Amino acid sequence: MGNLLFAAISSIVIASALWVVVSKNLIHAAVSLLVTLFGIAGLYIFLYADFIAATQIMVYVGGILVLIIFGVMLTNKIDKPSIATSSRNQLIGMLVSSLIFVFQMAVIFKTNWKTSEALETTEETVRQIGELLLTTYLLPFEIASVLLLSALVGAALLSRKTPAQNKLQTNEGENLEAKSE
Repeated sequence: MGNLLFAAISSIVIASALWVVVSKNLIHAAVSLLVTLFGIAGLYIFLYADFIAATQIMVYVGGILVLIIFGVMLTNKIDKPSIATSSRNQLIGMLVSSLIFVFQMAVIFKTNWKTSEALETTEETVRQIGELLLTTYLLPFEIASVLLLSALVGAALLSRKTPAQNKLQTNEGENLEAKSE
């Protein structure tokens, strides 16, 4: 039963990931990305990585994907959300991605993977990660949080309109009203 469920989730992830790549509609690609990210969380559950699965859902599905969808929907310079699929770099991209795929397959088939019978502990991963974050990796964790906070503040500052842009837009509005009178 477990192997059948794993095969089903894997095929859903592969199919939805392919649809993300080949879809010409941005909204369809974003919804396919949603299915892909949920499927990846399901695969993490098969690896007994419950914390990583929850993080996958909260960060990528809850944060990143929603940000992508809002970015697409709130962009005012886009008439219809479609992606141009013609590019000179498609052949190079296909070649590089094929080489990476072959390398990954070689690593997957040559690695001696631990099975569920060979696992030494059944302790929750959340406890282990929490203890490591609050003891061994406390300083890197805090540095990463300050870095993410500064990136958030920088993005907010960059997205604001400058006073010169506001004044220019106000002057253009006044000029249009004066012309219509």
